[in-house]
Amino acid sequence: MLYGRQAELGWIDTLLRSAEDGRSGTVALIGEPGEGKTALLDHAADAVGADWQILRCAGVESESELLFAGLQCLLGSMPVGIAGLPISDLPATQAAALHGAIGLSPATAPVDRFQVGLALLSLLSELSAAGPVLCLIDDAQWLDRATTDALCFAARRLGAEGVAMIFAARSGFTVSGVRTLHPAPLSDAAARSLLRDHWPELETDALERVLGEAMGNPLALLELPRMDPDALRVGPIPLPDRLRAGYEHRIAELPDTVRTTLLVVAAEETGDLGLVLRTLTELDLTEQALAQAESSGMVVIDHTGVRFRHPLQRAATYYSAAFTQRRAVHTALGEALRSEPDRRAWHLAAIAPGPDETTSAALETAAEHARDRAGYSAASAAMERAAQLTPDLKGRGSRLVLAVEWAAEGGQTERALRLARTAEQLPLAPVCRARLDATRALIAFDDGALGRAHDLWMEAAAGARELEPERAARMLIEAARASFTKGDLHGVRRARARLGELPLPEDARTGLHSALDGPLSLQTGNRDTGIAMIRANVAASHSMGVDTPSLLLTLAGQALLIGDLADAREMTFRLVEELRARGMIGWFPAATVFLGTAELMLGRLREAEAALKEASRIARDIDQQSQIAHAEALIAVVAAIRGDEHHCRELVERGLRFTPGEFNFVDATHCEWALGLLDLGLGRYETALDRLEALHQTPDRARGHWIHLLRDLVEAAARLRRPERAAAAMAEIEEWSRDLGTPFAEAILLRGRAALDGDSDAYERALKLQAAEALWYDYARTALLYGEWLRRERRRADARVHLRRAVELFDRLGATVWADRARTELRAAGEGAAPAADSDRAAALTPQELQVVRLAAGGATNKEIAARLFLSPKTVGHHLYRAFPKLGVTSRVELARLDMA
Repeated sequence: MLYGRQAELGWIDTLLRSAEDGRSGTVALIGEPGEGKTALLDHAADAVGADWQILRCAGVESESELLFAGLQCLLGSMPVGIAGLPISDLPATQAAALHGAIGLSPATAPVDRFQVGLALLSLLSELSAAGPVLCLIDDAQWLDRATTDALCFAARRLGAEGVAMIFAARSGFTVSGVRTLHPAPLSDAAARSLLRDHWPELETDALERVLGEAMGNPLALLELPRMDPDALRVGPIPLPDRLRAGYEHRIAELPDTVRTTLLVVAAEETGDLGLVLRTLTELDLTEQALAQAESSGMVVIDHTGVRFRHPLQRAATYYSAAFTQRRAVHTALGEALRSEPDRRAWHLAAIAPGPDETTSAALETAAEHARDRAGYSAASAAMERAAQLTPDLKGRGSRLVLAVEWAAEGGQTERALRLARTAEQLPLAPVCRARLDATRALIAFDDGALGRAHDLWMEAAAGARELEPERAARMLIEAARASFTKGDLHGVRRARARLGELPLPEDARTGLHSALDGPLSLQTGNRDTGIAMIRANVAASHSMGVDTPSLLLTLAGQALLIGDLADAREMTFRLVEELRARGMIGWFPAATVFLGTAELMLGRLREAEAALKEASRIARDIDQQSQIAHAEALIAVVAAIRGDEHHCRELVERGLRFTPGEFNFVDATHCEWALGLLDLGLGRYETALDRLEALHQTPDRARGHWIHLLRDLVEAAARLRRPERAAAAMAEIEEWSRDLGTPFAEAILLRGRAALDGDSDAYERALKLQAAEALWYDYARTALLYGEWLRRERRRADARVHLRRAVELFDRLGATVWADRARTELRAAGEGAAPAADSDRAAALTPQELQVVRLAAGGATNKEIAARLFLSPKTVGHHLYRAFPKLGVTSRVELARLDMA
């Protein structure tokens, strides 16, 4: 019976009923030790029927740095064991990642921890085919980071699988996007009921003292009377300390062999019963000692292994033992783990009395193995301990620098900075100091401190220049990126000049220069040279593989700058697909943002929105705040085109608030452009023109997708009958069109002239170019302008032809506000019944439904779609279930016949 937990029980019971109905859900119980979180998990386990499958694990503090230890425990808790799970039924990439993560087979390539999360999601979906699944994760605050990331990744994607997942953790643990419950201290009435029911013989004075000391903590209420309340110290000592002190007293009364056995269970990190027994043998103990430990009530032994009833008991057991006792147990565990050198290294490191190069080297190897499996947090922790045990100070510094870098790559910013401060006190080589500066620069860049990031990368490059010029070159490219983002061309030139001073082969230096010279030439007005250099870079990129994603993205961004939209889309689409196949989730948001940008520039609004929302979703999962901001600024542009003012302004306000540091012209440009487009679409031409002019006149800041923005400025000026305010923009469009020599740029030039001068021939030529390039959004905008002009010229029949086409295309693209305007113009041109809105059935689909439907129409199975979109197969099925009625189909066969282009 649980006391005073009616609200929590209600939430859990609702969660379980939903899972029985096929709707997945997750809840996190967050509170202090002893508040009944484990009891609530036990209630959930007891409340489900025999058709449920239960997976259960508990985090353990001493194993929190052991990569995927928690995941092994969770998956091994099924009666069939890990070997009996249907891992082989998963997509090959996911199966390989999961096998590598939990050690069923050697990792043949670095495993991305978020690919493991996707594999876990797919595995839960597979298990749910046989009935609802309950995942119980206790003491989640002590899980290793890799397991936490995988579980959270899966939890946020649960949808239509019939999986209930419940986390229990101490305060400070968070699962973003998951409902959190905080069990409150028991009320006085509930606490008294609990005490009287469990300790009816407790005298009044003792009862009142227990109530006062327990402060509504259920475990304390149950355990303090057992520990002789009269012996407790008086004072405001935190409850966990009091409980641990009580357990230590209880442990001290046990026989030596039982205490040693409990210490083995406390020191062993996975609950592996076989390992515990082997270790006991090393200590000349038998199974009888383990049986006595179980009889003490401190530990539980079942098919999942051996574990303490409560984590406080484990901590009390471990820390109540003398160092010599702990050392003997860890030594015995090390002997029993000779076939697992990584785990053995941790046990040897736990009891190393001082510097020990042998143990340090073993930990360094364990760290490298963790990094190869994308466990950067575990790798950093292992390397930090390896550094602490390194006798040589320079070697210690070198290892600590690696710990800093891996902590930063694992998203542990505060820890990286703390370790960096420690490393600085050591006699570091210049290259190591440079790497510390580079890590600080990356952290500063992510915080929006662009000027500081530039300066730190410049300093870092100077330190690495002589011994590692290739590393120095990468640092200078990053310094230039920070300055480009800030709109500081002087900073870009500084980085470019330093590149020329590096002791590199001439061809390498030339290639690096061209990566900066192309866009730098564009920014300084030397367009023809810049365009030629960028096109050469883009052509060279076709032979590059996914092993150089940062360079591919740089070149894709340059292709966008010069309007080589098809190349930009092809490059980023290829990169995104390769990243999917390899499970390289860390690069995925940035690549998908670039793909969404290319789709947006091509006028493929639904494709752009789907890509950008996917990028934002994955970026949130892996906490890439800068990519969230990039994606949302561009989603604001899509919302502006649709005329969704509320959503557009909400995204813009959030985007402009996001950067706590210096001005970021890339995101700011997109946000301002979105507002200008919104005003233009809603007919607020004066406001639109003012905003777009201000953006045009801001030096060095508003150059991304420049000619598209100029197109909108000219249209606003033309609609206001203010051609003089379009003169500067038209002159720039003329120059761009001449230098680019592309159909899309020529069409923008022709449309601008036609809008300002009323040139029928220019309109017709622009429409032909846009149709030939399949630039349907631009085509529809041109057709609307042309139709309006024809109506004013009293050529109403001709006007209706173009306005009908504009309505059709805007509806198909989902550009609602523009479709409404075209429909109004069509009625004004004499059309009795304008076409109804949303003639395209795909308009009713959400961006993710559209992605799923297109893949399904192409013949992909639910599992294949799930692997591509980082969802579970059941969630894919749920999307199809919702999409079929919207599309008017009942089967995949009918779906394949639809035009979903």
